[in-house]
Amino acid sequence: MTILVTGATGYIGKRLIPILLNQGHTVVCVVRDRLRADKSYAEEKNVYVIEADFLKPETLENIPKKIDVAYYLIHSMSNSSKDFESLEERCAINFKNYIETTSVKQVIYLSGITNEDVLSKHLRSRKNVEDHLKSQKYALTIFKAGIIVGSGSSSFEIIRDLVEKLPFMIAPKWLNTKTQPLAVRDVLTFLHRAAGNEAIFNKTYDVFGPEIITYKDMLLQFAKVRDLKRYILTVPVMTPKLSSYWLYFVTSTSYKLATSLVDSMGIQIIGKPSNINKLLHVKPITYSEAVALAFEKIEQNSIVSSWKDSMVSSGRLNNSLHKYVNVPKFGCFKDKRERSVTDTAQTIDKIWSIGGENGWYYGTFLWKIRGYIDKVFGGIGLRRGRTNPNDLDAGDALDFWRVIYANKAQQKLLLYAEMRLPGEAWLEFKIRNNKLIQTATFRPRGLWGRLYWYSVLPFHSIIFSGMINKLVKVETQKATLTPENLSNL
Repeated sequence: MTILVTGATGYIGKRLIPILLNQGHTVVCVVRDRLRADKSYAEEKNVYVIEADFLKPETLENIPKKIDVAYYLIHSMSNSSKDFESLEERCAINFKNYIETTSVKQVIYLSGITNEDVLSKHLRSRKNVEDHLKSQKYALTIFKAGIIVGSGSSSFEIIRDLVEKLPFMIAPKWLNTKTQPLAVRDVLTFLHRAAGNEAIFNKTYDVFGPEIITYKDMLLQFAKVRDLKRYILTVPVMTPKLSSYWLYFVTSTSYKLATSLVDSMGIQIIGKPSNINKLLHVKPITYSEAVALAFEKIEQNSIVSSWKDSMVSSGRLNNSLHKYVNVPKFGCFKDKRERSVTDTAQTIDKIWSIGGENGWYYGTFLWKIRGYIDKVFGGIGLRRGRTNPNDLDAGDALDFWRVIYANKAQQKLLLYAEMRLPGEAWLEFKIRNNKLIQTATFRPRGLWGRLYWYSVLPFHSIIFSGMINKLVKVETQKATLTPENLSNL
């Protein structure tokens, strides 16, 4: 079958596409920004990447008409826009209007469980999207999930931060809210087995794990899997705003995402039973099993997708990456340094491993101080880290930077700052003629931007000089003693 996947660079989309390819399908990936499309797709003959924006109907004409099944995976946890619900509604309407002109037989939508009269803003919006996707020209299959548990999911990473950082927690009362968490592997199984299955055409199903547990239970079970002893006291006096700040300062989430989560977590999410597990031969695993499997992926450095790489993880950069690829030349301050490179491969590997737990090679404590300052002023700080310790792709989050361009063959990496700044900043690394050129560019905004640049200039001379020196330094590897080595002594 030819299958269309919207939200192809999102948390679920990036995991679903390889499964569909392994099943022999032809996959059409729709992305707002081609730079963010997984570079591995270039090696797949059955993948077509289409750049389109469902808020702009005129861009949809590039989507092929010959489609059998389409996945609608467009949604966001960001509430930065006052018109959030109307934007999601417009996306759904534009998608439906165009997809009805194709040969599509089935649309599959991943929504959220909505079993209460009073819904959060985001659940209300997803319910509205369900209504707008219904059509007389194609069959609609809706899966409604609650908390999704997997390596890199927002719920998993937030719980991980809380459990691993806080031996004792004074927590808000919504930790006693009941839910039915579902492993991401089970979500993907429901999704890919639904494609072309006429038994579930024009049907809606709640999909959920085998346990009804509270968020407090989730924290304690997570701690048990990690072999940690944790104590939790819930209090009724913590307001939604205080709860949001609690999540923001303790975990890796942004404040905007924290407020969205708090808004949703006060609502009980219990799925309605159905025969969907039997129809699709799915036996969902328990929450503890899902957590254990997630850590297997983490330990193997094989996290396919992470919420941290979503553009809403910072709320600062919501436009196409193309807008930031061309670093401005005029009206900017620059710190440009060059060093000769002796071992190009080693230097490239160091550049591609920068940040996160690897640190910034020199003056990392100063980077951490800058991260703390950013967080105090409502920024993202360094808490996002990086998804993969040794590899980078365009669109990836990297501490308080966003990867704009990453090409090892061209020996170039370009980062854009998502920290709180009175202006815009880029950090570029490239190797030309056996020289590493490291350039920090800052485009100030008004007088405060210029004062900011001069105030941090002394630190730049320390950090950037030390960093480029470390990047070009050749690290000698210690030889491992083996019987063969000993025989040559």
